[in-house]
Amino acid sequence: MGIKAALPRYELYLYTAVLAGALIWAGSWIFEASSENVNRKAFKESVKPGWHYFGRKMDVADFEWMMWFSTFRNHILFALTGHVIFAKIFTLVASKHRSLIFGLYGGLAVLITMGWTFMALVLSHCFVLYSVALVKKKWMCFVAGLTTLASLKLEPYNSWQEALVTGSFDLQDILFYGGCGFSIMRCMSFALENCERKDGNYTFSDLLRYNFYLPFFFFGPIMTFDRYHAQANNTQLTRKEREMWNITTKALLHLGVILIVDVFFHYLYILTIPSDMKLVGKLSDWCLAGLAYSNLVYDWVKAAVMFGVINTVATLDHLDPPQPPKCITMLYVFAETHFDRGINDWLCKYVYDYIGQNHDNIFKELVATVCTFAITTLWLGPCELVYIWSFFNCFGLNFELWVAKFFSLPPFSTIEHVMGEAMSRRIRGLFNAANFWAIVLYNVLALNSLEFAKLVGRRMIFKGFPLSTLSVLLVTYCGVQLVKERERQQALLEDPEPAKPVDAGKEKAE
Repeated sequence: MGIKAALPRYELYLYTAVLAGALIWAGSWIFEASSENVNRKAFKESVKPGWHYFGRKMDVADFEWMMWFSTFRNHILFALTGHVIFAKIFTLVASKHRSLIFGLYGGLAVLITMGWTFMALVLSHCFVLYSVALVKKKWMCFVAGLTTLASLKLEPYNSWQEALVTGSFDLQDILFYGGCGFSIMRCMSFALENCERKDGNYTFSDLLRYNFYLPFFFFGPIMTFDRYHAQANNTQLTRKEREMWNITTKALLHLGVILIVDVFFHYLYILTIPSDMKLVGKLSDWCLAGLAYSNLVYDWVKAAVMFGVINTVATLDHLDPPQPPKCITMLYVFAETHFDRGINDWLCKYVYDYIGQNHDNIFKELVATVCTFAITTLWLGPCELVYIWSFFNCFGLNFELWVAKFFSLPPFSTIEHVMGEAMSRRIRGLFNAANFWAIVLYNVLALNSLEFAKLVGRRMIFKGFPLSTLSVLLVTYCGVQLVKERERQQALLEDPEPAKPVDAGKEKAE
């Protein structure tokens, strides 16, 4: 629970003004760098002609975004439209069998798109993990599942499996890794939930219906088997008040965000600039800070839109899918840092919360985070960059607990109680601001490059000290306080009772 003490209104207005001014200032630096360097040789491959009436070239460095909303757009629309039509028809005429229809349509779409060899490979993964699930030993399910996942991520086994999938479809290799990876994680969820079942076993048909639900198949998010099975087999299908209006509004919002991102790609080359280290070295400290921050914001926007489009379809199917991730701007603790809520829910349910329990024991938390990030490393594909990313994020998650435990001890807890909640919130905000930039630096290396992250770190911490360092932290502090105020208001809406004093060190991520 967050601290509920309010700060003076004028103070919040001041924070808003400082934050807005800083974002405009940093954005102007990025715009200037984009405009003056558009014709650099290093930009040739990633800056292409865009909307001709804009008169500017477009940043196309993100292959995944371009794949979804340009190259692969028509395929996605065709497949998902067909799914929505068939799902609606059979939900009306045979609601008891709608999960079967979901599985049959998804399996047929995968077969047509990828061919029988890919289908046979996925079915073999399903059969192996289903067989292990019948033993009802969780450790065996983990061993079998992680071994199967490793065969997809490690050489030479992944190349051998990929070679089985032949065809002329341009995106077949992308769909191969996405489809197989998410399929294995879903099969592990099925196996682990089967271990929890007291009477009998789930059927192989239940696994296939769950695994081949088309909206989730290639790109996720992962919905754990227990949730999907209960919702897909629910025959009491009703809509909440204004639910269809909300679905339509979200669909239009996603379309608007896609258009806004395309406009920004014409004016701010936030993805291309960090790849040119010669240019990056000449940029100002504010420009570098803006680039690092905007890259993480964009990655959140991409995840929110991609999962949002799929979630809209799933909601039409009367499902309650995993929600998009929390925006990086709203984060100041490592406990909430994730860009795929489906994977995060899977890891928390089966690994992190299972081992860490209530997350207040330092040793259990350490074991839980190490195991969680070990599986995450395997999921992402082991390599030097992923190792570094996993180590620092694992350290950050544990360091938060260590600091909370330390400051919960006297005399710190006594001092915090005496100073009052408002002042306590201001002091915590200073630590949260530093924590925010640790999150940015630890994650921007995975989005751009290790060299870019190291350069931003050196400029922000060493070369830019004290002016750039303190000014950036001041702006971040203002943003953190605004986020805390928003969380305070939401907490009051959920619990209108007067806030009770919060013990030192007990503030925790929701």
